[in-house]
Amino acid sequence: MYALASQSSGGSWVLLIIVYAVIFGGFWFIFIRPQKKEQKRVQAMISEMEVGDTVLTTSGFYGVIIDISEEDVIVEFGSNRNCRIPMQKAAIAQVEKVSAE
Repeated sequence: MYALASQSSGGSWVLLIIVYAVIFGGFWFIFIRPQKKEQKRVQAMISEMEVGDTVLTTSGFYGVIIDISEEDVIVEFGSNRNCRIPMQKAAIAQVEKVSAE
């Protein structure tokens, strides 16, 4: 009788470990995997930026890139060409490439 009880107890531990593994796998697919894909997309977007591209900043401003350094970009805002602001590349939310005409 004791041997039967210990076997069912051992089986419940295996089942518990399997359930935890399934839950962890579900969290990975739902939360971690999409976040890593988004980080790769943003890194690719930032690395492909060029002078003349139109950008949208994280604060909602549209501008044109006029200079790129290792960690920063200089963005020109407005139509009067007098507003040039240096900012970190991480502050760029979206890049629109210059269309070749």
